Amino acid sequence: MILVTGATGLVGTHLLRRLVQSGQKVRATYRSSIPSSDISNQVEWVRADILDILSIEEAMQQIQEVYHCAAVVSFNPDQKKQLQHVNVEGTANVVNAALDAGVQKMVFMSSVAALGRIREDVAIDESMNWTPETSNSEYGKSKYLAEMEVWRGIGEGLNAVIVNPVIILGAGDWSSGSTAIFKSAYDEFPWYTEGVSGFVDVEDVVTVMIELMKSNISDQRFIVSGANIPYRTIFNMIARGFGKKLPSRKVSPLMAAIVWRIEAIKSWFTGKSPLLTKETARTAQAKVNFNNTKLLKLLPAFSYTSAETSIDRICRELKVKYQLP
Repeated sequence: MILVTGATGLVGTHLLRRLVQSGQKVRATYRSSIPSSDISNQVEWVRADILDILSIEEAMQQIQEVYHCAAVVSFNPDQKKQLQHVNVEGTANVVNAALDAGVQKMVFMSSVAALGRIREDVAIDESMNWTPETSNSEYGKSKYLAEMEVWRGIGEGLNAVIVNPVIILGAGDWSSGSTAIFKSAYDEFPWYTEGVSGFVDVEDVVTVMIELMKSNISDQRFIVSGANIPYRTIFNMIARGFGKKLPSRKVSPLMAAIVWRIEAIKSWFTGKSPLLTKETARTAQAKVNFNNTKLLKLLPAFSYTSAETSIDRICRELKVKYQLP
């Protein structure tokens, strides 16, 4: 029996589908309601919150493998406490429950944010960690501390491996998360930055997680990145996939600094999350490269999907999902 936490998120939903299609017996956690999909009745759903120790201990009974995907992803500094509670304390609870239940192996979905991703002078690899100097993100700090809980579990006998994906491309809820860039392109958002980052197909992330679970690999972390690509190139690909206008106005660092301050003021008055924060403004301007060779050496049969192929498929999936012309 396999347990998936965070089963309603972008990676979790794609992971569930792949596991079910391969004939695996899967238990998945949900917090408020069971998601409606064509595979929902093939999953054993349990209501559990990773901050509720008893519920996560119950969900872990008779489980051999755990994919821990549950997390809060936010770059809003006002959500600092929630990031710490869910990402750090929640992961500690999952690790403890897995140890108590005698789980055979756990794959933890972290993030490259835990590596300190604002490093423009050198490619980021698995040897690096979050520091105040290399990451301005409370989210990154929370994922780094969550990883520390996993390493603590490994020290106590847990068989586990950590994956650090870059920006994930997939057909999820395009009102939030990384899929929101697809909505921006569809709405013909005119602005672009000259930043560079790693991008990866959600299907590749799922493949890597499953392959690592099946392997004898343990006590290691892996960057999961298909390619380092300028944001503008990604935005252009998505716009073409939807048949929309390409972004044509460059956002300068000064302009980004002004906008995030305006958004902070608006957020203070409205109570709504800002569209742009100091953290996201800096990240969007940074030219960051990720070294993905460690994973490719250990999984020689695996290869990444090209960004062009991924974006073409995702645009088609989103057109169906949102009944777009």
